[in-house]
Amino acid sequence: MARILFLMTGADRWTLNDGTTHPTGYWAEEAVVPYEAFTAAGHQVVVATPGGVVPPVDEGSLAPSAAGGEETAAHLREAIATAAALQAPVTLESVSLDDVDAVYVPGGHGPMEDLAVDPVSGELLVRALRSGKPLGVVCHGPAALLAATEPDGSNAFAGYRVAAFTNQEETLGGLAAKAPWLLQDRLTAAGVEVQVGAPFASHVVTDRTLVTGQNPASSAAVATEMLARLG
Repeated sequence: MARILFLMTGADRWTLNDGTTHPTGYWAEEAVVPYEAFTAAGHQVVVATPGGVVPPVDEGSLAPSAAGGEETAAHLREAIATAAALQAPVTLESVSLDDVDAVYVPGGHGPMEDLAVDPVSGELLVRALRSGKPLGVVCHGPAALLAATEPDGSNAFAGYRVAAFTNQEETLGGLAAKAPWLLQDRLTAAGVEVQVGAPFASHVVTDRTLVTGQNPASSAAVATEMLARLG
């Protein structure tokens, strides 16, 4: 049995470029689908957030229109309510990578607010990368990679190929004009190569130990690839 660390946002608001905030958190599908895949395979999940706060779910991701129907939305709500790890997170500072076998970072706009600038989260990701353990990241989760810097200020993931929520998807979703920055642009500026797939279709990129997905539809494929690497 493997132990998988879910590195998750603690932010329930995203600060926009006009100073107002947009309700957010993690995207339900991006947490629940991998969580269920990993636990069904017999693995254990532990959740860590800044400050050890219970990760807030983006209520928009639980709307039937976003979740794929009433039944799926109800399932996501039930899964979140009953997932013990999601309800009892630990602090980032308390995590020992020696105690986990893989790391997974779900998205939602929450990571754009906190994990993108959190030095503790960034150091965890640097150490996870150096450890050779599988590292999965989905949608806006790659915002957390921006905090993974080397002592010289360079990004530890520079030169890696990734999938991440694209400028086009942010535009189609209606938030690009309000965003203080766009994920694809920031990753590119950090030296990370964003490989773009079709909007809102499953698109997974693997590079060495790193497995990344572009959007919520990519969550299942990322989980499958991580399970294969865990054996």
